[in-house]
Amino acid sequence: MEPRGPKFSGGLNETLLHPAVLVLMVIATVLFFVLPKKYVIVPVMVTTFLIPLGQQFYVGGVHLFVYRLLILLAFIRVLTSRGGQKFLYAGGWLSIDTAFTCYVLISAIATVLQYPSGAAFVNQVGYIWDYLLGYLLLRALIRNEQDSVLVIKCCAALMAVLAVAMVIEQAKMVNVFGLLGGVTAVPEVREGKIRSQGVFQHSLTAGTFAATALPLFYLLWRRGKSKLLVIVGVAAATVMTVTTQTSTSLVTYGAAIFGICFWPMRKKMRKVCWGLLAVVIGLHLIMKAPVWFLIARIDLTGSSSSYHRAELIDQFVNHFSSWWLIGTKDAATWGWDMWDAQNMYVSVGESGGLAALVFYILVIWRSFARVGAAHKRARDKDQEWFFWLLGAALFANVVAFFGVNYFDQVRMAWFALIAMICATTTQLLKPQLSFKAAEAGADLPTAALRSLAVGQSEPKLTESVSRYLFK
Repeated sequence: MEPRGPKFSGGLNETLLHPAVLVLMVIATVLFFVLPKKYVIVPVMVTTFLIPLGQQFYVGGVHLFVYRLLILLAFIRVLTSRGGQKFLYAGGWLSIDTAFTCYVLISAIATVLQYPSGAAFVNQVGYIWDYLLGYLLLRALIRNEQDSVLVIKCCAALMAVLAVAMVIEQAKMVNVFGLLGGVTAVPEVREGKIRSQGVFQHSLTAGTFAATALPLFYLLWRRGKSKLLVIVGVAAATVMTVTTQTSTSLVTYGAAIFGICFWPMRKKMRKVCWGLLAVVIGLHLIMKAPVWFLIARIDLTGSSSSYHRAELIDQFVNHFSSWWLIGTKDAATWGWDMWDAQNMYVSVGESGGLAALVFYILVIWRSFARVGAAHKRARDKDQEWFFWLLGAALFANVVAFFGVNYFDQVRMAWFALIAMICATTTQLLKPQLSFKAAEAGADLPTAALRSLAVGQSEPKLTESVSRYLFK
């Protein structure tokens, strides 16, 4: 295990900047400061998913990656154009934001402690820049349902471009994004199968990006808007998933569909979750091997390294004493290929220890909690579907984490999903807090309207009115 940073082919201590990338970078920078703030997310998404991570300026021994510069410039635009907004982030600073920030900072500090050197410190400054600044940028740009829909539309359009490139990889054995530099120009071949990756650093992240978006595309379809774009997006996501030739991508694709189709069981999810936990515990008790070795049986392409994923978890559990405090730099000594932590949970634990892993899981748990609470308070069936599909996308990512580490630009799609959840649930959950304040003596008409908006029961509202009139 080494200090984390961008991983790409051909990484040299020299500037690597294709003229087309430079032009796109200049155009995006202008758009950041010219477009209305609500549209700044468009050039952010386009540059994130069309520019290879390896594109960089090399100045004075420092790698200035194009995507990092664009994130910084976009964030500067956000900070300088707040207008009359009370909070920079929708709903203010939430518990999810705290958990995410703690996870990133703990991981960075732990890595520096593992590698006490100036190079490691610089590396982790870059890590914080990538993760924390990238997350906060999307939290600031995605403020409501309309912004969320715009992001999903961008993903659908971008996938159409990426799908074409990945089909070309299958037909010509050439990655068109590799011609720009910063990503391999020749796709990986395993067991005779070409694993397309497009602009991403690996086929696993390319397929995961596509598969986890399926519930979001169905969300657009339910809204009855941009149906042609939805069809294009679903077709492109399917092509991307299939051309990666990875079991992780296909399993994630199935998890996304499963999450959508589980809608009829929405009112029994607590029982379903407890039942699933009981099944997992039961299997663990009766199986000869630990329950996570079920993963080793999954091979949907004939070229998967499923046993490696199971063994990775097994060694992670067995070496708990080695990593729980500040992570470990010795994972490679645990067994064959154990350096390749293609499991998000394992990667977080190895990098930052138990504390980082707890905060990372807390981000997921709080996200599910907010989606669930908003789903219960939905005013109509369409809104129920909206939050259910956000939950399905979240579930697909949780499944994907068992087979892939989000080490490239796919993390921005993950950050965007969390930002969508924070922003859209705030619209329902925030008035709930106002109503509680109203019960303590706030303005009655405002309290009544807000309580009705979140579906408060009539008896409770009547009680509150009585308190107001007869206090």
